[in-house]
Amino acid sequence: MSIDLELLMPGGSLTKIKYAIAYGADAIYAGVPRYSLRARENEIFDIEQVQKAVDYVHGHGKKIYLTCNIYAHNNKINGFMEAMKDMVALKPDAFIMTDPGLIALTKEKFSDIDIHLSTQANNTNWAQVKFWRDFGIKRVILARELTVKEIKEIHEKVPDIELEAFIHGSICMAYSGRCLLSNYFNYRDANQGTCSHTCRWGFKAYANDAVRINMDKSNGYEVDDVLANYVPLDGDFYLEEDTRRGEYLPVDEDEYGTYIMNSKDLCAIDYLEELKDAGIISFKVEGRNKTEYYTTLIVRAYRKGIDILKTGSSIPEEVKTWMLREVSSTTNRGFIPGFYARNPQREAQELSKKHAIQTHLYAARIVSFDPETKIAELEVKNRFDKGDMLTLITPDKEFEFKLNEMYYFGHPKSEIDNSEIKLTEHAHGGDKNIFVELPFDLGNSWEKTIVRMVYKEAVSLSR
Repeated sequence: MSIDLELLMPGGSLTKIKYAIAYGADAIYAGVPRYSLRARENEIFDIEQVQKAVDYVHGHGKKIYLTCNIYAHNNKINGFMEAMKDMVALKPDAFIMTDPGLIALTKEKFSDIDIHLSTQANNTNWAQVKFWRDFGIKRVILARELTVKEIKEIHEKVPDIELEAFIHGSICMAYSGRCLLSNYFNYRDANQGTCSHTCRWGFKAYANDAVRINMDKSNGYEVDDVLANYVPLDGDFYLEEDTRRGEYLPVDEDEYGTYIMNSKDLCAIDYLEELKDAGIISFKVEGRNKTEYYTTLIVRAYRKGIDILKTGSSIPEEVKTWMLREVSSTTNRGFIPGFYARNPQREAQELSKKHAIQTHLYAARIVSFDPETKIAELEVKNRFDKGDMLTLITPDKEFEFKLNEMYYFGHPKSEIDNSEIKLTEHAHGGDKNIFVELPFDLGNSWEKTIVRMVYKEAVSLSR
């Protein structure tokens, strides 16, 4: 018996989409120009790029959903509907939408398309899900704030609609993404696709006498000058909210500042089976602006677990351990299971630092490979040196080798007459590509090969 479960991966660029498909994604969600809540990070900027993405995914027998989930102001409605004509013509498998008005207009004009209701619509109860089912919505992407128990009740009350849930990635510190911080600080509205992630910023706390206030300005108070160089606060500090006397929230601070709104990342490896039993059929990963390294390792980790669930079996603990080790090798802020067990409360936040915690570095990706000479050309992402142990990961294999000679401008064994070939012991991210001889044949899968290495020192890297 095979259970129909979907692993849904983000597609912030055509390159990331190709990696996601190669390593096992069943479906892709990709933002569209102007009307996605990841418009700022999205690399798919025009309709031609969207067409290429749709064609590529369908060419590999997978599904693609186009995200157009803004809450529109009046001046965007006409443009949105004009854009929908072009997007519908591309024949994606569904559109992810939020705005009730835009949904109604879209269904009226394009009655035969499938619509998935975005998590941005705060889908938190069965009555709401029933309403949208009756309105013709095919799938509801549930709010991150739900427990497994609540999801199960929704499925029991409304069994004839598809349910999707996030299983991995960043968690917004606001309720279903309804945050005004970005708009307040930067005039960039999170609900219009231009969030500046202000909650990730570092803030510094100053004593009252650390700044001089000029009260002579006609427009009120104004910070005029800092009297001395900033010195981190010494001692322990806590926040106490007026109506919650006795509940003290620690505010830790280092030389970078304090991070009282910095949430940890979602990782639902231990809850996949419960989510499946509760009625989830699509497991969604966040991260359209992450790298192809992130895409590769996250999709291959969850692919292994979901494939086991599809057989009706439980995921063995040793497989869960491997999955956690894999996802931990990518940048993260520490993991929690979100709200699936209960409200995580203060455990959801990393209050003391903005460090990205990971065990490995994205060392390089292979951009060319000669199977006869086994010479690989590497686009360097982070520094590595002669003697380092590198791991090459392909869609179906994994190799480890010790790095020996490496060259710029070609390799002596490549039979290219190039007097500029230069031996080096160091490779730097963002510099020229390097050429190395591999001790094995990568076969036909070299185009989607990534190279990683273990951190040489600390496993926390300040971003």
